[in-house]
Amino acid sequence: MKYLIGIDGGGTKTDCAIADLSGKIINQIKGKPSNFLVIGVEEAFENLFSLIEENLFQLEGDFADVKQIVIGVAGAGRDEDAMLLEKSFKDYAAEEGIHFKGVKVLSDALIALEGAFPDSVGCILIAGTGSILFGKDENGIIHRVGGFGRLIGDEGSGYSIGRKALNAVSKASDGRGEETLISELLNAKMNSGSANGIINKVYTEKLDVASVARIVIQAAEESDPIAEDILDEEADELVLHIRSLINKIQSDNLNVAFSGSLIDNKNFYSDLLKQKIKFTLPNVNIVKPASSPLSGAILFAKRIASTSGGQG
Repeated sequence: MKYLIGIDGGGTKTDCAIADLSGKIINQIKGKPSNFLVIGVEEAFENLFSLIEENLFQLEGDFADVKQIVIGVAGAGRDEDAMLLEKSFKDYAAEEGIHFKGVKVLSDALIALEGAFPDSVGCILIAGTGSILFGKDENGIIHRVGGFGRLIGDEGSGYSIGRKALNAVSKASDGRGEETLISELLNAKMNSGSANGIINKVYTEKLDVASVARIVIQAAEESDPIAEDILDEEADELVLHIRSLINKIQSDNLNVAFSGSLIDNKNFYSDLLKQKIKFTLPNVNIVKPASSPLSGAILFAKRIASTSGGQG
């Protein structure tokens, strides 16, 4: 039996599905993170390979049965980066004695878009560690907004929120800024204790800056004005993403699905974002995705396998 493999690689976990050639998922497991921007290429590939191996093992399948693999991961939005990752993953597998022929690396946003709107116009707004917006117009053309990375972009993301929060905490610690509940909650969770403690967490212990966004949301839910201001600014940035996409595809009505750990569940930030969209972009409809990013990866794998014989 020949298999299609779809992977949704994230910074905290990775989902891996195996489907038959019709696209029907027959086994699905979760594994360690595979966002190479966060953990590095070598560890990401090790986790991906182990996950594929375990999934095949559960089905009593073999690597030779794999027709096409599609890996959706952050940081693969540019073709040259995606092609480099494809080659590098094939090389890694070859060192393990496995020679994959069909491997395609895509942006995690692209597989999320395909899963959310497999046969229709729409866009997927992702806000987790990073942020990006992908949209598909009536001609099937894909449009992208944002996704420039944490150094020059990722507005509205966990990293951007976390960085602003840490800046507010540092200013409050030496009297340059107002006191904020974020400081208290951050200390309780991370035992930072002081300004020096925060510095050590960030620069020496390599604090996951994006994880601080959860603390900001908690503080906002407890009516902390600094936290509320940060989230208000960041939500405006995500609305700007959508406004830009509307201009690109020139659509009077647009369906938008949410994805990512910050906005795909109910909380202060996601509620605020929905309110802003409702009042500033009345022709935008927030809808639930038709299916998961993992299903989107399988759809891509099926399409590639049927059109190119699985040579990717």
